[in-house]
Amino acid sequence: MNTFSTTSKTTATKPLVIKIGGAILEKESALQALLAVIAKLRNKQVVLVHGGGCVVDEMLAQAGFTTEKKHGLRVTPSEQMSIISGALAGTVNKSIVATANSMGLMAVGLSLNDGDMVSCELSLLELGFVGVPKTNNSKLLDSLLKTEFLPVISSIGALPSGELVNVNADDAAVAICQLLNAELLLLTDVNGVKGSDGEYLSSLDHEQAHSLINEGVIAGGMTAKVNAALHAAKQLRRSIAVASWQSPEQIMQLLDGQGVGTQIQPH
Repeated sequence: MNTFSTTSKTTATKPLVIKIGGAILEKESALQALLAVIAKLRNKQVVLVHGGGCVVDEMLAQAGFTTEKKHGLRVTPSEQMSIISGALAGTVNKSIVATANSMGLMAVGLSLNDGDMVSCELSLLELGFVGVPKTNNSKLLDSLLKTEFLPVISSIGALPSGELVNVNADDAAVAICQLLNAELLLLTDVNGVKGSDGEYLSSLDHEQAHSLINEGVIAGGMTAKVNAALHAAKQLRRSIAVASWQSPEQIMQLLDGQGVGTQIQPH
């Protein structure tokens, strides 16, 4: 059963969390096309969660910093945190909100710690100021969605001490999805996850995914995306879609029950 089918009453009433980032933020026309599709989803509550690695890289380079990644995840030294938070929670977030509002969507820019939505602990992977998100309080999002706002959430969180941390945007989207018991769509610049033969997979489970990761077929940022999707699929007990932002109409196809992209399975 495809969890996006609008024939299911319980599925139809679930909010939809869409994660965007990377290249889509460099193409205004692509972002506008995605927002135009969201505007058509009159009976669907939608939350956008975003990263923005390309903008972060550019701003770090301008400040004389180099970018390091481990396992597809950004290493965040303390001296870079102010630039990263300014890029994601500031520049990128407000740009998306402004574009959405110019198209008639009532968008509101947020970070993970706003309204005590998500709390964070430091990652154990020695990544510096990188947080692991944990769901906390849905009141703010519930109120915004009920009054037909479009929450746009950056992947900046905070520790219990109040220190800001960088959160992988895919993990941030999973946390928001869990907070709302929502559907989840992870958008990327490719049509899904490729197998060892170079072809896109229509479906991927835990065993297959880890085999492809160990073989190096799934690598870089896609590793983090697949791991986040596997975690979400397990926790929510339903498939999670990884699809391309270059075909915004895929969102409508998913909601109509069509299988597009790669469906990450819970088992």
